[in-house]
Amino acid sequence: MTRTLTRSAVLVALLAAPAAAQTPARGFFDSLSARRPAGGAAPLALAADSGSAIAWLDLLKDPVLVALVREAVSSSPDIRLAQSRVREYRAEAGVASSARYPLIEANASAGTQQTVFGTLGAFGFEAYRATADLSWELDFWGRLGKGARGAQMDLAAEREESRATVLSLVSDIATAYLELREVDQQLAVAERTLASRRSTLSLAERRLAEGVISELDVRQFEAEVAGPAARVAEFTRTRARKEHQLSRLVGRTPGPIARGMPLAEVARAVTVPDSVSSLLIGRRPDVLKAEREIDAAEARASAAKAARLPRFIVTGNYGTQAMEPGDMFAKNSEVYALQGGISIPLTQGRVKHQQEAASARAEQARIRHERTVLVALGEVSDALIGVRSSRDQLLAQEVQVRALRRAQELAERRYDAGISSYLEVLDSQRGLFNAEIALSQAEREYLVSAVALYRALGGSWE
Repeated sequence: MTRTLTRSAVLVALLAAPAAAQTPARGFFDSLSARRPAGGAAPLALAADSGSAIAWLDLLKDPVLVALVREAVSSSPDIRLAQSRVREYRAEAGVASSARYPLIEANASAGTQQTVFGTLGAFGFEAYRATADLSWELDFWGRLGKGARGAQMDLAAEREESRATVLSLVSDIATAYLELREVDQQLAVAERTLASRRSTLSLAERRLAEGVISELDVRQFEAEVAGPAARVAEFTRTRARKEHQLSRLVGRTPGPIARGMPLAEVARAVTVPDSVSSLLIGRRPDVLKAEREIDAAEARASAAKAARLPRFIVTGNYGTQAMEPGDMFAKNSEVYALQGGISIPLTQGRVKHQQEAASARAEQARIRHERTVLVALGEVSDALIGVRSSRDQLLAQEVQVRALRRAQELAERRYDAGISSYLEVLDSQRGLFNAEIALSQAEREYLVSAVALYRALGGSWE
């Protein structure tokens, strides 16, 4: 683990240095910075296993979301498939490791033979044999040990892949759930606006009957009802699809999803940092997997190099042999053999090419690791920008909604006092409706950006 962090830390420092030199240190960059909470966000302690991935969701303070993730981690087909692959690689690592130790087998045979000795004629006999056979390659140059290390690194890489599956699943469920809560909130705004405009239309129809207003005013009010009515239908359809998406992620058949805290309350409760250390990407599953793949490829390159050297092999057997089954364990039935040998590859061209291929694969693994680190740096940068900008957008949107609510109240008072027409009220209603929809989007975007940062940093920003 120390070697992994050192290699990634050096690479991150080399890749991030030019960008750091060009970006001056600065605080909050917008005019709304004074509205942000003082003190910043407290660091979060998040380990890299699935249990802590669930614990991270406590930041969102929604027990329903935590329950959904717990259910998914225990029953999702993706998680079970990843766990099965880890078991497969663990078994393969055991096979590779066992090659360094003697292979002992018990063998038994029974047969009949006939041999001809010139003019003496043919002689036939039966033989019954039971032996323990030994085969052992002395790993003098470390070829088998390097192969076993390569298999262990494959297992470690697959464990990181499994962790990446958990990380991806948690973030996907959190994102889908937040999008569902956004649609819930937007649907509530649309239904509330629709009810208000229907009430206004009824009032306008009564005034038309009394001759107070013209039919033109009524038709304008009627048109204003159609807008939120269409959005109610749209949000209802989107909500059902989001519920089905969440059901699939959790591992259920499509159906309704329970709800927790309102989106607005969750958004107000969450704080995320404005900056993090770029070295944190060294614990991302994809970066760690790339590290393990380098170690595996380098181990196999070393094994291929050792394959060009002589191999020392010990073989032997010990047991009993007789012409009759009843005599197999008699005093004179003991048989044994012990041999030591050396195998020298003479066709060096073949093993040389195998070594060159293994070295090329190790170089490819190092290049993939560099590419993975570059992608990780980009994702972390994008996530941090997303956190900052979405928080600023949320603050601005809240200001707009408060202003438009007050404007609507004033417009309604002016209309009741006969100072202005109802068109002014309709304009204020339209503006408030659009602003409340946009506020829901901003709240969801801020929370999703927090999830994206969690995912980009491999499960934490501590």
